[in-house]
Amino acid sequence: MDTVDPSLSVAELVAIVDENDNVVGSATRREMREKTLLHRATYIFVQNCKGQLYVQKRTLTKDYCPGWFDVCSGGVLQYGETYEQNAYRELEEEMGISGIQLEHHFSFLFEKFVWGDVWFGSYDGEVTPQPEEVESVHLMSVSEIKERAANGEKFTPDGLMALDKLLQVRQIGPYSLSQR
Repeated sequence: MDTVDPSLSVAELVAIVDENDNVVGSATRREMREKTLLHRATYIFVQNCKGQLYVQKRTLTKDYCPGWFDVCSGGVLQYGETYEQNAYRELEEEMGISGIQLEHHFSFLFEKFVWGDVWFGSYDGEVTPQPEEVESVHLMSVSEIKERAANGEKFTPDGLMALDKLLQVRQIGPYSLSQR
């Protein structure tokens, strides 16, 4: 059974890139997924004043890792969109969070599949999850995330990789490199 919700635009044009993250064309989201084309995505980590991250439980209709936890917000860049534009747009769409300052940290290549661009912000307040994409939102410490993932709970692998790389350049809550 196909679990992809048709309301998630499979016809949306996304940016296709080369191994150096240069845009080389566009494709529909469906074609990008079917042909495993190298594309761009953002990874937006948001923590509260207690150092907990806003972690999403993805809906079963998502075309990538349906029903899994994701340690960050974010999404695939539309053709013609910048990483920064996407980061702010995705955070507002998925979580209803706007008006916060996001700090850019780095880009990385995940398994020759996606160029990821990592952003970080702080927020204390209510979230409004996008029901088509986010089943629920949970506040979790980095230690809890790592423990739950080690115990077999499903987290998106690219999100965990982005988190590990982010922890190399900044502290999140009380979590430091010595706790890794």
